[in-house]
Amino acid sequence: MASPPDDKRALLAQLLREKTQKAKQAPLSFAQERMWFLYQWNPASAAFNMPGAVRLSGEVDPEALRRGLQELARRHETLRTTFSDQEGRLLQVVASSLEIPLSVEDLRDVPEEQREQRTRERITAEARQTFDLTRGPLLRAVLLRLAEREHVLLLSMHHIISDGWSLGVLVRELAALYAAFVQGQPSPLQALPLQYAEFASWQREWLQGEVLDTQLSWWRERLDPNAILELPTDRPRPPALSPHGARQTLLLPPELAQTLKALGQREGKTLFVTLLSAFEVLLHRYTGQEDLVVGTPIAGRNRSELEGMIGLFINTLALRTSVAGRPTFRELMGRVHQTTVDAFAHQDLPFERLVDALKPERRLSHSPLFQVMFILQNAPMPPLQAPGLVMEFQQPETGTTKFDLTLIATELPEGLRIVAEYSTDLFGTPAMSRLLEHYRMLLQGIAANPDQPIDSIPLLTGTEHRALQEWNDTPARYPRDVCLHQLIEAQVERTPDAIALTFEGQSLTYRELDSRANQLAWHLRSLGVGPESRVGLCLERSLEMVVALLATHKAGGAYVPLDPAYPQERLGWMLEDARPTVLLAQERLLSRLPAKSTHVVCVDSGWADISLQPRHAPPAQATANNLAYTIFTSGSTGRPKGAMNEHHAVVNRLLWMQDEYELGAQDVVLQKTPFSFDVSVWEFFWPLMQGARLVLAKPGGHQDPDYLARLIAQERVTTLHFVPSMLKVFLEESELEQRCASLKRVVCSGEALPVEFQEQFFQRLPHAELHNLYGPTEAAVDVTYYACKPGQSHRSIPIGRPVANTVIRILDAQLKPVPIGVSGELYIGGVQVGRGYRARPNLTAERFIPDAFSDAPGARMYRTGDVARWLEDGNIEYLGRADFQVKIRGFRIELGEIETLLAQHPAVRQVAVVVREDRPGDKRLVAYVVAASEQPQANELRSFLQSRLPEHMVPSAFVALETLPLSPNGKLDRRALPAPELGKSQAGQLFEAPRTELEQLIAGIWKDVLQVERVGVDDAFFALGGNSLLALQVHRRLKTALGTELALTQLFQYPTVRALAERLSKQDSAPDSAQTGRARAEARRAFTRRAGARARTDSQDDGDDSDV
Repeated sequence: MASPPDDKRALLAQLLREKTQKAKQAPLSFAQERMWFLYQWNPASAAFNMPGAVRLSGEVDPEALRRGLQELARRHETLRTTFSDQEGRLLQVVASSLEIPLSVEDLRDVPEEQREQRTRERITAEARQTFDLTRGPLLRAVLLRLAEREHVLLLSMHHIISDGWSLGVLVRELAALYAAFVQGQPSPLQALPLQYAEFASWQREWLQGEVLDTQLSWWRERLDPNAILELPTDRPRPPALSPHGARQTLLLPPELAQTLKALGQREGKTLFVTLLSAFEVLLHRYTGQEDLVVGTPIAGRNRSELEGMIGLFINTLALRTSVAGRPTFRELMGRVHQTTVDAFAHQDLPFERLVDALKPERRLSHSPLFQVMFILQNAPMPPLQAPGLVMEFQQPETGTTKFDLTLIATELPEGLRIVAEYSTDLFGTPAMSRLLEHYRMLLQGIAANPDQPIDSIPLLTGTEHRALQEWNDTPARYPRDVCLHQLIEAQVERTPDAIALTFEGQSLTYRELDSRANQLAWHLRSLGVGPESRVGLCLERSLEMVVALLATHKAGGAYVPLDPAYPQERLGWMLEDARPTVLLAQERLLSRLPAKSTHVVCVDSGWADISLQPRHAPPAQATANNLAYTIFTSGSTGRPKGAMNEHHAVVNRLLWMQDEYELGAQDVVLQKTPFSFDVSVWEFFWPLMQGARLVLAKPGGHQDPDYLARLIAQERVTTLHFVPSMLKVFLEESELEQRCASLKRVVCSGEALPVEFQEQFFQRLPHAELHNLYGPTEAAVDVTYYACKPGQSHRSIPIGRPVANTVIRILDAQLKPVPIGVSGELYIGGVQVGRGYRARPNLTAERFIPDAFSDAPGARMYRTGDVARWLEDGNIEYLGRADFQVKIRGFRIELGEIETLLAQHPAVRQVAVVVREDRPGDKRLVAYVVAASEQPQANELRSFLQSRLPEHMVPSAFVALETLPLSPNGKLDRRALPAPELGKSQAGQLFEAPRTELEQLIAGIWKDVLQVERVGVDDAFFALGGNSLLALQVHRRLKTALGTELALTQLFQYPTVRALAERLSKQDSAPDSAQTGRARAEARRAFTRRAGARARTDSQDDGDDSDV
């Protein structure tokens, strides 16, 4: 029976409605794919919000605004779009219609003086509110009513449907629609030629095959996928960088902006090239790196039909420029211009495709390919007019950032505005203020003379120059004509009967010490010792050692310590270089000396002859400018070098120490440092200059913490020194606070002092002071000092400020001062700079250079080879040796940072990390660990570091040692560390198949997604060919298989099967209901069954090509 005509018409109308209401689906553009990945990475982040605020001055019609917003949603499909992951297929879903609500908030009741502040808070809050990309709408609108004729319209879109250009389109079209609707007129806007979904489909069809290959080939030739820009940061880089950010602004005067524009015009270059070139000079001067990559956005709308659309068209270019060869700024502009022109000619390749193709090392701590961005923005949108209304667009801050640093320049009538947007995980406000000022200084220098080399352009501000001068203003009126022994002789006159020296139950008064030293001095004189003569001392710690030191000076000579623990060959080298006039020894040590030694005097068995000499002092011959000692230090060639220091330098160091720490007659100083280590200089001589008592530890006792604690208690020691690594061991002794109640001050030097050692010190010895000193043997022991305080929040313990009559310069490769906060090499000037190296004129000339900063004739600086930087409070932060900063796979790594963190593991007592290349081209990090008690497993240590460090800083091998090898002066002997056994799984050499159900599940998913033959437990996802899109597939399948939530970031934090399985196992064992645990287990089993069935089906289908 036929349906009536009315029924047919109703059915047709229903079918048409269903057709129009059905959502349209389309693939994502490449940029949207990347944005979806970043959203999955951190759904709670507002870093990819695109907020705008429009201040409305005049009469506002809210209904006209609502109609305008709805017309925009009808006109632009992107405003009706949400996103869906359908079994690994990412789709944009365009609703046939979608309401954009306009909420109105009335702030008129807020007191007028608080209203603007409340408005700013509301703008910020709205800018930081996140979106749900699966639900929408992805455009929000809020109208704030401040007064009858004053409103603010808040607009916010997600970046996945918009970009900066789109915000302009949105505001301009909304203004035009509002103007029409408020007057009762229809929309004046012409229909769009196409929609974003059509663009996305076209992009995917076009960018493939030869077009894609050509673009990729060009970029592959120009970019290093693992290049990292290492800007100096205020805080340690976290394992995972958050989106938290802030902004600071600088306004350059119009005159400077015009000069820079004119420079570019003369060179045929744009203002973009000029400002980017200056930014690259700043980056080079901050980092010392000569190969720089800076990101910059481009509109991506190089076709006219795209210009009026709201959508994500913006693309990012990675501009790589070499600043090598000391180019002038004009020459650098040419390089940057060519780089920019070439990159713009290849701008069609989406950045997302480039990242996936280049496969940079994946890490949560760095953005891929570049870490800094430069943007030259167009002038802000001028105010828009509507009937009875002025609309002024403002860009609110979200408190987020996408990169370490973004520099944004904008031309304005009032000048050139420079905005630094930066990661607050890494930088503080003062550092960014200085960076902007340094950029200003560079631009001014460029404007004045663009033909100067880029490393000669003035960088430091006047404020910084004054600060560096003030921090180095260290004059003190100490006597410059006195020798060490003369200061001790003066103390003998003051307290002749006080105990000067104690050793193993024996004591000497000041008078007795002086008499014995005088007798030995006369004997040395008789053997030809005088000024500039060298006297070798091969002695174990004893009363005779102190007598010999003092006697050598009284005779006018300089002592040369020869540690009897050294190998005979090394002692032979030292004697060959030092050529001593006399060698003082103990008879039991004669067998350790080389066969052909100089004239030897035994100070123990030969004392009967020495005691016949006069007890009064021989006439003085040495002056303050004569040599006091030569101490040998390790040389890069493997042969030790003798550092020579004069009396006046050491006297300055000790008189400063007395002024700073005020040692008194009641103090007891423990001498335990081997006398071949320069710390022993102050241990020996400082207490004897002040009437204090010197206690000598027994030979070898400095390495026995229990013995030291007992000796401190027994002798009531108040002052002693520790190398930090030995301090850590000492602090593990029991009942330390009770046993060491006499301790007043502990001095640390010789190595970097980790923060955790400081905190442990104050927990164990809360009544004592801790002082961190720094200085090389070549500059009279110590040149900087820092008083530690509990609870101080430093990323590392500073080495402090220069001591009296000493200056510290931190310089770049051109010997120019670096800015505050920027690393450079540490140079030492002033009275404590040593004479040089014994019999090494070329090495002396290389390390002791003319001091161009000093007015003193013949002044020199010592080049330490240490990397440091000034902190804003005037203290110096030691960053490590220049040769300890290593590079692996493009990453610059500070080994000390890894050691510091690994030392925090409760099972680790001591640790050393080195880079080994036991096989050519195979550089890797190896950690050497001494356990506190039971040896921790390598996987445990690896997981511990993975939660705190980027993956590239986690050692590939962990080697257990009973003790770390030490040099005779107590420092770590890195050359003696053994090579790890190759082929062990901990070194990543052997394939190990998954064993547990969870490991097999993860490996199976990886194998399916990555299309590889096998996956081992220590294989890394990205090393097997994974990329961000494949990571999304793995993420989705793992969530399904496990029946639980899983953060996408965990695939990056735990990139191997073993690491991820261990992490997920811990999640399963966390406090949770048994029911949930069983549900997860059943989900895993069900997924495994499905995977097995799918594999069988695939196998069957392989042989059947019939069309069913």
